[in-house]
Amino acid sequence: MSASSSPVPTPRRFGPAGPLTGRVRVPGDKSISHRSLMFGALAVGETRVSGLLEGEDVLATAAALRAMGATIERESDGTWSIHGVGVGALLQPRKPLDMGNSGTSTRLLMGLVASHPIAATFVGDASLSKRPMGRVTEPLALMGADFSGTTLPLTERGLSPAVPIEYRLPVASAQVKSAILLAGLNTAGITTVIEPVPTRDHTERMLKGFGADLWVEEAGGERVIRIRGEAELNPQTIEVPGDPSSAAFFAVAALLVPGSDLTIENVGLNPTRAGLYRVLRQMGGSIEELNPREVGGEPVADLRVRYSALSGIEVDPTLAPSMIDEFPVLFVAAALAQGRTITTGLEELRVKESDRLAVMAAALRLAGADIEEREDGLVIDGTGGEPLPGGGPIATHLDHRIAMSMAVAGLASRAGMDVDDTRPIATSFPAFEALLDTAAGQ
Repeated sequence: MSASSSPVPTPRRFGPAGPLTGRVRVPGDKSISHRSLMFGALAVGETRVSGLLEGEDVLATAAALRAMGATIERESDGTWSIHGVGVGALLQPRKPLDMGNSGTSTRLLMGLVASHPIAATFVGDASLSKRPMGRVTEPLALMGADFSGTTLPLTERGLSPAVPIEYRLPVASAQVKSAILLAGLNTAGITTVIEPVPTRDHTERMLKGFGADLWVEEAGGERVIRIRGEAELNPQTIEVPGDPSSAAFFAVAALLVPGSDLTIENVGLNPTRAGLYRVLRQMGGSIEELNPREVGGEPVADLRVRYSALSGIEVDPTLAPSMIDEFPVLFVAAALAQGRTITTGLEELRVKESDRLAVMAAALRLAGADIEEREDGLVIDGTGGEPLPGGGPIATHLDHRIAMSMAVAGLASRAGMDVDDTRPIATSFPAFEALLDTAAGQ
């Protein structure tokens, strides 16, 4: 039984720490890891992946793809081998697909199933079962898929041949965009997604790398992505860069703990994912990119982060899609900055693993921060660099990013933070606690 599926909560106090120093390497990017498995499962031949994130979310994707016919194995050196079935050849799964806590796995796999003549039942944990799937089921239904509901557990019946559509995203969402494009892979004709606000583009970059006929245009200030269906994907060799969302916790911790000078190696810095680092620099953070390079079409660098006196800012809401998962830890940075930080346009955070606006507002208030919760964001008056008093127990609501964000807050507090449950961290970053302890000399 995995840590996060154990019925017994695992509380922990994260106490004040010494400077974060040396070098750390965070796990592989979760978004790229999911897509490496999915696209490899649709290619004919062997795809090899190194640096895959081996958290529970990604393993849920691997298990579901095995259930639909792909051969996926981890070799002794940590490399993953994927023998795909080809586009259009996914098999009927014999039992429900358990998605655990992974919204990405669920929504992207719904896209794959939508244009195959199979039925799949998706189930998940208590947190995932509360999350709305309607934003994905709506466009996929236009393509011909049929759904038993809009929350898990639900059964999807795909249609082949499916119907190509042109769909304008009502809300910026890389998962919805990706689900439609994946359904379009096995749909005759051209499937089009229009993005009024750009979101992370791993799907587009990687599908092109696998040989899909996909192209992107700008029209009237919008991104228009088109994919030609009945595709043939070619197997690839992929090196997964470090996850910028995982690196964010170490970057913020180093900025907040006096005397820190930490290098985070091999961080993916795709422009659609690197908004947090831009905002932290605007706040006065010292974040230097060393050894910039390109790996598999993705920009990568080592980040040297040093303790900095941060100042509150008004965060540009157009940056939200490029840092949507990093706002919880940004709120921690803002709580220790000089002056006021204002965030807006964050309604999306209310439908993540938890209502991250409400949960982070409550957690930081319990820690002694000055927070105002608004409908679409938080207003935070910082301490000017003074440690937060600390406290708890912090309710994480089974949300891994809440648990990790408040662990960082604990390092920059006087009395430490009591986090009610660290089990959810295993969904995305199983080695987080050990790595944080090592960097802080604990």
